[in-house]
Amino acid sequence: MALEFWFDFASTYSYPTAMRIEAQAAAAGVALTWKPFLLGPLFQSQGWTDSPFNIYPAKGRYMWRDLERLCSELDIPLRHPTKFPRNGVIASRIASSCEGEPWIPDFIRAVYRANFAEDRDIADAELIADCLEALGQPGRTLIERSQLPEQKDKLRRQTEEAQARGIFGAPTFMVGDEMFWGNDRLEAAIAWGRRKTE
Repeated sequence: MALEFWFDFASTYSYPTAMRIEAQAAAAGVALTWKPFLLGPLFQSQGWTDSPFNIYPAKGRYMWRDLERLCSELDIPLRHPTKFPRNGVIASRIASSCEGEPWIPDFIRAVYRANFAEDRDIADAELIADCLEALGQPGRTLIERSQLPEQKDKLRRQTEEAQARGIFGAPTFMVGDEMFWGNDRLEAAIAWGRRKTE
């Protein structure tokens, strides 16, 4: 049974997950599906107009320090973004519209690195085009395609599906209807997926 990785490019804890999930799932023999969605509409439905890490400063301070420890432990570079959260809609539409393409995991990791290791603006279409072209993909063509109504609708439907399935944050892992939330539940989700595959 496939492990679904539901993520938002603005999500801090999705960053270390994205950098390690593919290798861990492969080592366990668990199929992996990358599922981009947008946290903003989910937060808005709860009455939040910003990230809870900004709304609640003490929670935000803890999160950034926790992320520093986590990334240091995993040897993943981290630079506190000068703007948080950043808008990952363009990258999410591309990840959604090109789902299943073999280069998508590398693209997702490149966008996360740009945001959380290089402090670059992932809302910038030129940056996204550079990430794509570094992978041998036609960046500007894919960005233009991502603006088509059907591509916008696909990401919107995926976000609605996340909400309908009870997803409330990122990263979230789904194995069938079984939900695991948070970077620290990755190993448990993979273990569950492995049992369901055997």
